[in-house]
Amino acid sequence: MASAFSHGTVHEAREDLQAAVRSDPEILLLWESLTSLGRNEFICWVDDAKQATTRQRRIERTCEALLEGKKRPCCWAGCIHRTDKAPSRWQQAVLIDRKAKNGS
Repeated sequence: MASAFSHGTVHEAREDLQAAVRSDPEILLLWESLTSLGRNEFICWVDDAKQATTRQRRIERTCEALLEGKKRPCCWAGCIHRTDKAPSRWQQAVLIDRKAKNGS
């Protein structure tokens, strides 16, 4: 039985991200030291990838970022799925841009 794995406030890490984080005890310790919001941001960023290769790159970058002492993904508008606060202006711009691209 696998040991418990801490997820985010909204998102749960899928198996591939969990496996990467668990593959190195130092990375796992750094992951567990993040706040649930910090973990949520990384999970959302990884899950936002449209292609498998991008997802894999983001998983690798997550591990590197943790080792570099980062608490959130770089250049990420933030999770737009949280319901505990209104989206920031940056997030609203991302949402509007996505809507325009999708033709909605």
